Amino acid sequence: MIWAIGDLQGCYDSFRLLLERIGFEPDRDTLWLAGDLVNRGPKSREVLEYLYSIRHSLRVVLGNHDIALLAAWWGIKKSNPTLDPILDDPRVEEWIEWLRTQSFVQVDLDLGYVMAHGGIPPEFGLGSSLHYNRILTRRLRSERAPEWLRAMMDKNEDHFDPLGGDLQHERYMLAGFTRMRFCSRDGRLDFDQKGPPTPKVRAKGLMPWFECPVRKPVEEKILFGHWSTLGYFENDAVCCLDSGCLWRGKLTAKRLDIEDCTIVQVPCPEGIAPR
Repeated sequence: MIWAIGDLQGCYDSFRLLLERIGFEPDRDTLWLAGDLVNRGPKSREVLEYLYSIRHSLRVVLGNHDIALLAAWWGIKKSNPTLDPILDDPRVEEWIEWLRTQSFVQVDLDLGYVMAHGGIPPEFGLGSSLHYNRILTRRLRSERAPEWLRAMMDKNEDHFDPLGGDLQHERYMLAGFTRMRFCSRDGRLDFDQKGPPTPKVRAKGLMPWFECPVRKPVEEKILFGHWSTLGYFENDAVCCLDSGCLWRGKLTAKRLDIEDCTIVQVPCPEGIAPR
């Protein structure tokens, strides 16, 4: 069986309950994880420890909170009480090196799915996105990864400038893959709006990135997370798997290797109160 699961963010108990509900067997099954494995949730260390133990059964995309862990490890930004147990663990280097080998995009053309934490930026189709995924993953695995990540986090880029150079292009693609929710009609990303796509937000000329009228077509269904206030959402083109587990919502799994839309959800009482 092949299952895709939304943002974990350290909600270990709910994750293990969900795996029990779907009958997951690491020697037989595969999990696609939509990113944000850690941070803010109560058991981020336990999540990372368990994932590392079943790493050969996983296909992972990195989310913005996973990037935050790497940034804390390299001293680019401060840690916090939910990441400290990871950084203080004697196995942390092993876990960090494993995280650095993960991708920002996963795709299976036979299954007909592509996954990125924030989604596929509207200015790009699948081919260009895979090209930039290779560039970003190569940067993250290099010896100069801390320097590169610091430059990536210095500034947001809300559009792709053909004349902008490598730094501008990589900042835009990293933001799209990990932090994207809304965009304007011309595809320019907006990083300020974090709520649901209400009429008030739409009146500002903003819409979910997957509704952008100039979005490049992607034949495969796009799986993504990062948007707890949107919640589980699915149409013919996309599926949001982030159903707000961290915020005492639900943790969602979607079966990928059968045609039926099989969804399994479990509640997440271990999360934190919605703000």
